[in-house]
This record gives sequence, structure tokens and C-alpha cells, in this order.
Amino acid sequence: MALIVHKYGGTSMGSTERIRNVAKRVAKWARAGHQMVVVPSAMSGETNRLLGLAKELAPATPGAGHYRELDMLASTGEQASSALLAIALQAEGLEAVSYAGWQVQVKTDSAYTKARIESIDDERVRADLDAGRVVVITGFQGVDEGGNITTLGRGGSDTSAVAIAAALKAHECLTFTDVDGVYTTDPRVEPDARRLKTVSFEEMLEMASLGSKVLQIRSVEFAGKYKVPLRVLSSFTPWDIDIEEEAKSGTLITFEEDENMEKAVVSGIAFNRDEAKISVLGVPDKPGIAYHILGAVADANIEVDVIIQNLSKDGRTDFSFTVHRNDYARAVDLLKDKVLPTLGAADIVGDTKICKVSIVGIGMRSHVGVASKMFRVLSEEGINIQMISTSEIKTSVVIDEKYMELAVRALHKAFDLDQPTA
Repeated sequence: MALIVHKYGGTSMGSTERIRNVAKRVAKWARAGHQMVVVPSAMSGETNRLLGLAKELAPATPGAGHYRELDMLASTGEQASSALLAIALQAEGLEAVSYAGWQVQVKTDSAYTKARIESIDDERVRADLDAGRVVVITGFQGVDEGGNITTLGRGGSDTSAVAIAAALKAHECLTFTDVDGVYTTDPRVEPDARRLKTVSFEEMLEMASLGSKVLQIRSVEFAGKYKVPLRVLSSFTPWDIDIEEEAKSGTLITFEEDENMEKAVVSGIAFNRDEAKISVLGVPDKPGIAYHILGAVADANIEVDVIIQNLSKDGRTDFSFTVHRNDYARAVDLLKDKVLPTLGAADIVGDTKICKVSIVGIGMRSHVGVASKMFRVLSEEGINIQMISTSEIKTSVVIDEKYMELAVRALHKAFDLDQPTA
């Protein structure tokens, strides 16, 4: 008997019929002798519906108190789906109980809408499991030190599931989604994309950070930090599929690196449309300027991605960086109001029609010329590179958004990702 955590996304919970199928799948695992914890997302579209109502009531730029109420509101979507799943499990003849994040004490910081998990009290869950119950815990949410409900940001249910699996020392965390695993790139962009049987945590972490929507980056960070075996598989396979077959399906995110991984120089192509570029022009080229610009942005809880600084000319330079497109307007306003007046910069300009395309692979460690091949392929397609960022196992470029799909398809073919592995 093993302790297993299942996580189900919004599409898997999108209707009462789908919830019933989830219950049947969970029941199959429970009847096979496993202790089961299930973390569901809100029903598909529900979070957007709730936040849309809030926007109708307060379309102007909100204050700090507004974000607290947004978390109160958004958290109800997961509470509804968790209760419905528990009811469906009970209808299957299982003892089941649902809990909200504050009841299990998923403790977080107080960064509303972007909270981070600090600890999880697993005593109540273990007692239920020992009593033979299936435990359903809301994803996406927790509670801060002051007793306020918080949410973890988009895709936060992935993080909740992996964090709960880590706290419970689960045998494995199975993430059921609307895709049947991790692909070399998005099949909707490149029809010849292949499903990967295994991918390393390092590669998955890079893919998640670079725009892959299969898993939220913080969930991969948790899995890597606490060594939680993590598998991505489809919730749309028949619920009565043989459990042994299901347990080996999808893509396993693994700590082990085998020879086949090393042979594949590039494992996948990631991309992100949700980026915007900000350039602070004509700033003094002296120590402390980068901190002066980015420190203010970080203090506003805005994440910065690719950063580039031009060569100095006449004691001045241009400083560019990218942020999430949703944070673009707020970042520009912040820089104009609080940074530009004291910085002595010439101007601030931006571009919201960019994207980031990246190649990822642990094989890049032992192969030279990978980045230059990427640049050559893009050059042959007439695609101009605006910014470049590299690490040991990835190379990212910022390009005009209109060339994104062309770039992905060209790179996918150039690195033979359309070819089956041995």
C-alpha cells in the first residue's frame, strides 16, 4: 500500500460528469489498497468568471485591500470543486472528506494573489488516511499568519499538490491534465511534437520557467527540492484503464539522468507569449544603477526575466528587461513615477508584442555549438533576435511575437525533435 497524491486540473473537473469520472478513477486507486489524497482545481472557467465579476465592480486600479478580497473570492472555486468531488466519492461508496487550505493549515506568506507556501500541518490528513478515508484538499490556496485566505497564483493547484505530497512523503504525485504528458513542444504549434517518456527535473524546471504550461514552475521547484516523484498524465483516458498501465503512462519527471537523455542535445522547445520588454534609455553607467531600477520593480512584487545592458557611450547606457505582460503597465508607471525622476534617464520605452523562445536540454552541457546553431536557424528564417539569455542547459531569445510559431517549428526540425528516440 502506498500513499498517492492525485491532482486534477480545471478541465478534468469541468462538469458533474467529469467529476464523476474523476471519482471513479480515484476509487480505482483506493480499492487497489492505496491511501489517496486528491487536490482538484476549480471547475474550468470558474476562476475567470469570479474575477470577471470583481472587475465589473471595481475596474479601476485596486488598492491593497482589494487583493485580499480577490483571494477570498477566487478561493471559493476550489472549495466548490473539492466538495463536489467528495460527494461523488461518497456516491462511489468510499469514505471521503474535503478540506479548504485554511482547515489543513497550508500556511503561506501574505502576498495576496501570489502567496508562497511556508509549511503544511499534515496531522489532520494523516488521521483521516489512517481511518481509511480519501482526503480531498483544495488546491491554489492557503492561509497567512493573520488567518487571511491567500491564493498561490495561476496554476497554484500544481504547487499545492506537490507541496502536500512532500509534506506527506507520498510515494508519487500524479498530475492529471488535458494532455497525456510533456511534449518536445506544444503540439498545437508543431504537429510533429513527440511525448517524452521521461524528462529530468532540471529540464522540466527550465521548461516551466520558460513558458511551458504543463506544470507551474513552483510545483517543479517543490518536487525537485523535496525529491517528490512527479508524473504528468491524461485525465481523459478511460477511468477503468488498468491501474498498472496507468501508473506507467504519461511523462515521469525524474531525478535520474540516463544515457538517452545525454544523447538528446535538445529535449524540448519552450515559448512564452506573455512577455513584455521595458527599456530605460540613457541611464548613467555607474555602480548601483541596475539595483536602483530592478530593486524598485522587485519591491512591487513584479518578476523580471531576461535582462540586458548595452555598451556605455559618453557615460550613458540603455538598460532593458522583460516582465510578464500583465505587469507591464504597472512596472512602467512605477519606473516613471519613482525611478525616472531620481535616475536622470532620458526615457522609458516598451514593447508588448514580443515573445521568448527557448531550447532546453541537459545534453547541452556536453555539446558545443548548440546556441550558434539556434542563432543560425533563426537567421535563415529572417528572424531578428532582440535579447539573449543562457544557462547551462538552455538558451532563450526574445523575438517579435509574430515570428514565434515559425521559430518554434524551425528549431524543432533543426534539432531533430520530430524524430523518434532509440
